[in-house]
Amino acid sequence: MLRSWRFAGFYLLIGVALAAWSAADGSRGLAVAQLAVFVVLALLLSPLVFPRSVSAAEAAARGKPIVYWRPGCQYCLRMRLMLIGTARRASWVNIWTDPEAAAAVRLVADGNETVPTVVADGVSRVNPAPQWVRERLRFGPVSG
Repeated sequence: MLRSWRFAGFYLLIGVALAAWSAADGSRGLAVAQLAVFVVLALLLSPLVFPRSVSAAEAAARGKPIVYWRPGCQYCLRMRLMLIGTARRASWVNIWTDPEAAAAVRLVADGNETVPTVVADGVSRVNPAPQWVRERLRFGPVSG
């Protein structure tokens, strides 16, 4: 499963390396600031902050808005960060681990696997504005 600590660990490793380098040069204040920034980034990219992915079948059964995404996608990360606090009101489906999800995205994205693709209120949108998604999640059910 790609829901892992890989990206969070990578950012934490970069932060530790930069902080160590700055501390070795005598810039302890800079080292602390760099480490703090990268720890926050690591937390935001970690599985602790973000809902786990489910299969396309499970997402459809839940009846909540569906966000199709994939790891490493900068637009998915943007969506993820903009939806902090409401992201759990949607079902998140990783298209790299679910062929059915990838097929669903290709169906609405002119044959491409463009993500994030969101299905809410019977409407499918490819790379929608986070505000549009947030509006649909505002009054939805909350569950993991």
